[in-house]
Amino acid sequence: MTSYCDHCGRPATEGDHAGCLAARTMEPPRYCARCRRRMVVQVTPGGWSARCVEHGSVSG
Repeated sequence: MTSYCDHCGRPATEGDHAGCLAARTMEPPRYCARCRRRMVVQVTPGGWSARCVEHGSVSG
């Protein structure tokens, strides 16, 4: 099963994702790591939530 970068949406095993990892320290995920779908993201003062229509929600 292929996993994907939750920041850029590319396959996690392809290319260098150091920039994505750095960006993820300040930003919520934008893509589902399981299916590569763009997620619905909501940012609040206390954190964030992201929802994939296929795989459900994550928060931080």
